[in-house]
Amino acid sequence: MGRSSVIARLRAGSPLLTNVVLCWLGAMLLGLSRHLAVEFDHFVYGYSETSMVAMAAALGAAWIVYAQPVDRYTLWIIAVFAVLCRLSLLTPEPNLSSDIYRYVWDGMVQHHGINPYQYVPGNEHLKAFRDDDIFPNINRRDYAPTIYPPGAQIFFFGVTWVSATLTMMKLAMMAMEAVTVCALMRLLQALGRRREEVILYAWSPLCIWEFGSSGHLDAAVIAMVVLALLFRWRNWPVLTGLALGAAIMFKFYPLVLLPALWRRWDWKMPAAVAAVIAGGYAVYAGVGMKVFGFAGGYVAEEGMNSGSRYFLFDLAHRAPGLHNLPIGAYFVFSVLCFAPLLWWCWRTSALATGTTVAERAQFLKPAAALAFAMMLLFSPHYPWYVAWLLPFVVLLPNLPMLVYSYSVWWWLTTEYSMPGPGLFYANKWVYGATAVAAMAAFLWQRRGRAMLLRSA
Repeated sequence: MGRSSVIARLRAGSPLLTNVVLCWLGAMLLGLSRHLAVEFDHFVYGYSETSMVAMAAALGAAWIVYAQPVDRYTLWIIAVFAVLCRLSLLTPEPNLSSDIYRYVWDGMVQHHGINPYQYVPGNEHLKAFRDDDIFPNINRRDYAPTIYPPGAQIFFFGVTWVSATLTMMKLAMMAMEAVTVCALMRLLQALGRRREEVILYAWSPLCIWEFGSSGHLDAAVIAMVVLALLFRWRNWPVLTGLALGAAIMFKFYPLVLLPALWRRWDWKMPAAVAAVIAGGYAVYAGVGMKVFGFAGGYVAEEGMNSGSRYFLFDLAHRAPGLHNLPIGAYFVFSVLCFAPLLWWCWRTSALATGTTVAERAQFLKPAAALAFAMMLLFSPHYPWYVAWLLPFVVLLPNLPMLVYSYSVWWWLTTEYSMPGPGLFYANKWVYGATAVAAMAAFLWQRRGRAMLLRSA
């Protein structure tokens, strides 16, 4: 074989070369994950530098999979390194967030016949359950009742029934991620895409660090959301409603997807959602209004009612003549932003089943738009909140959404992560980078259309 033919084959790519590069990048990502787990307090390169290298490795691997040929071994390589990265974070204590301690506590007290909404963890009635591993690490333990909805509480009960430990809770979240990956692969196949493209979620350091290390409940939320998308694709309205209702009962924000997943004149899906919500609250209704937990306190603590948490509102306040803009104006602005998206949902809701893949997939775009708009308007201060955008990026490759998700995650690993001037500075970069990505995507699409017209 001549030198020119070898070079041509390398340029064209081969599954073997793809797999070799993936193994190298996967080993790098595994090392960085382990580095996070055991050396959080003394990073060789620094926390944000480590997260940046992990992000580059993950995105580089995704680009390889999207651009190069693959074979039957590629998916196994993706799966093995995805599992290894998460297992490397299984036994070390979480160092990015302490929320998981509340999960275990809420599940544990239920096994003693105590409603988790009844008392704050520091209440004297629960003194007998204090230990040296879980109780001292619960955040807001002396003043905040649990904030997690009934679906989450049932989940915590089930996990702690097996073992009331952090390790078991992390394993449960990893199982939920396995559900997400399997459902995404089914949807990718249905869309005529390669299953290997799931790497964009499976190798995401945002998911590896926030779910593998911190064990955040959002892993279960995402699993239920992706199942709802899969069931909507298959035109199973009751299962769609049950999955979406479960997601809402883990955390409330997936409620925004209801208009996109609803088929016009169908009552089964919204009825199933309502049944799950009503049934969930009925299980814990013995405490009366306490069943809503710390929701009101969290809204005030996070500045949702005052507007201090919303970047776009803060940005408007800095514009000339708008420093006295009331929070009500921002809520009106948000409603106006959602209005065309809801109209879009109404337009696509008539497509119960279609004759082509494109027609059947119509609901995915407004669903992704609703999720993305909510995050842009909500301005989450915690990176795990934006992880639910990644399945939409997998199913509908979207540069602005990808840039936003990773920008939020990376900036919140820097010294600018604390609320105040630093976070405002970080958000300027996040929203600026997202706007640039949106413009680049728009110009690229226009270029593609122009080339198509010229070829015609």
